[in-house]
Amino acid sequence: MNFTFDSIPPDLFLIESDHMPSKLLREIIDFDESFRREAVSSVLRVSCNFDPSLSYLAVNYLDRFLSSHGIPQPKPWLFRLLAVACVSLAAKMKEAEFCISDIQGDGGFVFDAKTIQKMEVLILGALNWRMRSVTPFSFISFFISLFKPEDPPLKQALKARTSEIIFKAQNDINLLEFKPSLIAASALLYASQELFPMQFLCFRKAISNCSYVNKENLLQCYDAMQESSNGWLQVRI
Repeated sequence: MNFTFDSIPPDLFLIESDHMPSKLLREIIDFDESFRREAVSSVLRVSCNFDPSLSYLAVNYLDRFLSSHGIPQPKPWLFRLLAVACVSLAAKMKEAEFCISDIQGDGGFVFDAKTIQKMEVLILGALNWRMRSVTPFSFISFFISLFKPEDPPLKQALKARTSEIIFKAQNDINLLEFKPSLIAASALLYASQELFPMQFLCFRKAISNCSYVNKENLLQCYDAMQESSNGWLQVRI
């Protein structure tokens, strides 16, 4: 569910929590963080030939499934099957053309269509068929519109860098607790400080004054993003 226009329905802010992993996922991952790391790596390997936004959606499905079902038996073939099924569902939602061989990867495990379909059904049930996920990308255009950039190249550069940061942030379990809109807003501030430091304070004020944004939560999200960035950015807000 991505919007390319500057204003988005207010309801999107109300339903975004329905497309997040349960808070229980953090407890599950703390018990065995390596499982999510391996599962995410499997998704990225399987989806390497697709658009990055498809991989992001597949990882969203993965996290929501794990928060609902917990960690299954730690078997390599199960990692791969779960990854293949999540990528398959994401490809269908993105209406991307693919065949089964495109999403099998090179890990030595090959699944037939029936096996993949069974896992897809399990995932669909766990996610209550909420597959049109609200992601941080759903909010980028809205938050950029608050800055009122008049230069198209500036706007495109800001959007591109924000997207890169969002992709990287998905790997950090500490950011899973924040709403997609906060991830988007924090990433946009992050990008604006890198690209346009002289305008950073204006950008920060515009987002902080947005009625849909909780300033305290924004600060927490931004700080968490900065801590996970390993030196991408050193300026606090």
